[in-house]
Amino acid sequence: MSRLLRSISITTTLSAEDAVGVLLEREQGQTPSSYADAVTRLSTVSVYGEVETRDVAGIKRRLRAGLAALAAEGIDLGPATIRVRQVPARDWSESWKRHFKPLDLGPRLLVKPSWSRRLPKKGQALVVLDPGLSFGTGQHATTRFCLGQLVALHAPGAAAPSLLDVGTGSGILAIAAVKLGYQPVAAFDFDADCVRVARENAELNGVAHLVDLTHDDITRVPKRAKTRYSVVCANLIYDLLIAERDRLLARVAPGGSLVLAGILTTQFDLVRQAFEEAGWRLVASTTDQEWRSGTFREQATGRKAR
Repeated sequence: MSRLLRSISITTTLSAEDAVGVLLEREQGQTPSSYADAVTRLSTVSVYGEVETRDVAGIKRRLRAGLAALAAEGIDLGPATIRVRQVPARDWSESWKRHFKPLDLGPRLLVKPSWSRRLPKKGQALVVLDPGLSFGTGQHATTRFCLGQLVALHAPGAAAPSLLDVGTGSGILAIAAVKLGYQPVAAFDFDADCVRVARENAELNGVAHLVDLTHDDITRVPKRAKTRYSVVCANLIYDLLIAERDRLLARVAPGGSLVLAGILTTQFDLVRQAFEEAGWRLVASTTDQEWRSGTFREQATGRKAR
């Protein structure tokens, strides 16, 4: 079979651009780029990846199902046209250099591509992450929230907290956690290719020996956890967060925090209700365009978010 570099794009409304971007990011494991047409008021959202010819039909089928789910949430998708085409590697590379910019998360963390000359500030941890052919870059609002919470939940000079990253993708959260002083750090993903990429990124950042990266699935891990963590991050689709609530909670140490992202604002109340029913309360939350993310703690140790 022929494995070629292809662009996978969806033409949609400007208001749906972010939601469609996450759909594509989950399909290919990388942050999308977008182009807005000032005349039609439509946006074309694209990702790039090495795709075998035999896989194109499956990709389109999964994307159509994802678009149907977004439409069911009341999102106006417009034409929602899916297009897969072959592109020269040079075009892809130059496109990413235009769209992947350094991500500054305040005085303690900087994420940047290797070609950027940006230097970290004094005391700022640095994560170097090139997009590659299937890398995530942390540019999306939900990932930014998780990174911000990693910073907020570990005060400088305090004892090192531990982290579990569920659905690690490119490994950006696990790598950032090590750079911020978390230890131990563990991460897993159901996609073997994501685990491979995450390991390569950990090597690039010199922290491979400090991150336990494994191939696993939250729907299949034991309901009772052998190890519990100070912070558990899960940037997953909302129905998976609800369905696997108990498995996620079982992995949070007493007094720890559960960071949940990947949730549309229209879905957030369902997620919040599911975790409140288990005795957990929202203690931090951010809404960014169509996305809302939140951090939860057990009711006895947390305070309810306003």
